[in-house]
Amino acid sequence: MQRGKFITFEGIDGAGKSTHLAWLEHYLQDKGLEVVVTREPGGTALGEALRQLLLDHRQAMHPETEALLMFAARREHLDKVILPALDRGAWVISDRFTDASFAYQGGGRGMSTEKLEKLEQWVQAEFSPDLTLYFDVPVTLSRERVQSARVADRFERETDSFFERVRQAYLQRARQFPQRIWVVDGSQPMTAVKTAVAEIVEDFWANLPKAASGD
Repeated sequence: MQRGKFITFEGIDGAGKSTHLAWLEHYLQDKGLEVVVTREPGGTALGEALRQLLLDHRQAMHPETEALLMFAARREHLDKVILPALDRGAWVISDRFTDASFAYQGGGRGMSTEKLEKLEQWVQAEFSPDLTLYFDVPVTLSRERVQSARVADRFERETDSFFERVRQAYLQRARQFPQRIWVVDGSQPMTAVKTAVAEIVEDFWANLPKAASGD
């Protein structure tokens, strides 16, 4: 059986990932694929419990505690959801993965890249997404979108300077891994963003080995 592919969506809050994630799910289902949609932190019963803790604005925690909880949730996510789905041939789409840890705990909180890389190696070894779409928007725009949509969680209550550091860390990751991470201008009109996403996904699909694409 052909192993599935793992696609991740990244971006600061308010970047507009969710709408396009749903489009990709339907696109892949139309190809006849089993699609598993998940998120981080979360994806499992334990992961969702940790998510509530991590997003609770009443909780104060050390940046390293935050990172350890993120990777603990990720270890469960890989074991219970992601790897089993890929092994049975399903395609997995995740709203955030390890790039978010380098952006939020690294760029935002100032945790060292070396420590995050050690956690990454420990938790997932050489495993990484096959394709990552990073939705880039100015911090001011993302803040406007979040404030108009919902009550802010612990991360969303952070300062503009925090989110600018997160954004720059994401962009650095994109420069570091240009073959995997594609930057999408999320500040464009939704139709333009959808077109950009479709072009990236269709190009990815077209370059798969024939057995993987089902042709």
